[in-house]
Amino acid sequence: MKTFQLFFKFLKTILFIALIAGFNMLKAQEVLTLERALEIGESTSPTIQLQLLNLERYQKNLEAQRASLKSQFSLTLNPVNYSNSRQFDDRTQQWYTSESFSTNSTLRVSQPILWTDGTISLVNRFGWQNTSSDFGGSEGANKAFTNNLYLSLEQPVFTYNRQQMNLKQLELNFENARISYAMQRLNLERNITQFFYNVYMSQLNLEIAQEELSNTQNSYDIIKNKVEAGLVAQEELYQAELNLSTSKSSLQNSQVSYENAKDQLKLYLGMDLYTDIVIMAEVEVDTVQVDLERAIEHGLASRMEIRQREIDIENSQFSLIQTKAMNEFSGNVSLSVGITGDNEAIGQIYETPTRNPQVSLSFNIPIFDWGERKARIGAQEANIQSAEINLSEEKQQIIIDIRQVYRNLQNQLNQIEIARQSETNAQLTYEINLQRYENGDLTGMDLNLYQTQLSERKISSAQALINYKIELLNLKIQSLYDFENDQEIIPSELYSINN
Repeated sequence: MKTFQLFFKFLKTILFIALIAGFNMLKAQEVLTLERALEIGESTSPTIQLQLLNLERYQKNLEAQRASLKSQFSLTLNPVNYSNSRQFDDRTQQWYTSESFSTNSTLRVSQPILWTDGTISLVNRFGWQNTSSDFGGSEGANKAFTNNLYLSLEQPVFTYNRQQMNLKQLELNFENARISYAMQRLNLERNITQFFYNVYMSQLNLEIAQEELSNTQNSYDIIKNKVEAGLVAQEELYQAELNLSTSKSSLQNSQVSYENAKDQLKLYLGMDLYTDIVIMAEVEVDTVQVDLERAIEHGLASRMEIRQREIDIENSQFSLIQTKAMNEFSGNVSLSVGITGDNEAIGQIYETPTRNPQVSLSFNIPIFDWGERKARIGAQEANIQSAEINLSEEKQQIIIDIRQVYRNLQNQLNQIEIARQSETNAQLTYEINLQRYENGDLTGMDLNLYQTQLSERKISSAQALINYKIELLNLKIQSLYDFENDQEIIPSELYSINN
């Protein structure tokens, strides 16, 4: 009975393990190509999502400013206003009591004038009041509807147009945000490509480690049979066991590196970390003809960093205008024309209207500020000069970066040829020495050296191809010209939001 229970328990364990294994086989696994990884990154990458939110913030601020330049309607209601007070009249040297109850509303339509920085408003104030007073025993009371309709103009003079400047600054900020988004998309492509090929190299390392373990296992089996037959010394078996242990350890390390590289790629893409992925990549490349002068010319004409430096200069110039407005001579003109009417009957409010025009002119005249304005202007002029220098340096840096990438491309072509030849030689050398090992003319330690050399040459060959592809991508980003497909990259296309 006890034996049967043990057998039943063992059977349940086997079934459970089989179920788990089947579940793991059915787990979602996604095959990723570089194109698919870029597509995922465009829509789910946290980096690009943050940039989109920043872009949206500047866009909404610009929309709000433009909306503020349209007619603004407002209605103010004061349903109840009651007061009962006792006051002293200095003219008659007597105390009097007044009581007032009123209700009113104000409708205002304001229209900013962008080209003059003024504001024109149409205001209508309508109300009803009930007042009474007791003055020296004489009582008085009044009940009436009142309405005051007038048109007013507020116009600053002898100063800069603040509305136009605010709008222009917001437009520049939005343009700068769009440029940052476009640049982030290019950086996203570069980073995803780098992460993608990191996974590919880890995957290749794992495959080579598996192949190396298989070769080492075969070598171990061969030497073990020879030792058992008394054809070689026992020391060779010890070395074969050490080589086998080393290969197993290398395989485990490669597996760990592979899983870590996949996690980094999934994190950057914004993918579910529990989704298993397999990389499919084509690293073979054709030689691309690159015209250095064309790359530099197109880079200087199209690079968005240059426009960013120009925006910095424009913003600095705006800041200079604002700085000059400190303690400046300025004025304000205020005009108002309208009519006021009051009557106990609402329909007769304007039976005897009263005109109430108003005109006022005010000036702000600075006298002495101890040199504050002059110093601040000098500091802002220095900022403008710094921005202009940054623009010049940006152009020089673009030329240097394109030249460096071009030189790296030429060097990588040579490295690819060297790596391919080295891999071929290492493969032939390993096959020759494997035959010598099987014949007993080579020790296991020496064979392991040739095996390691072959693995390194395979990795170097693949890495040289990947380095060339990455440098080709760098050239595309630096010059905004795709030499691989012989087409321009138009910055305005990078501004578009595909999400």
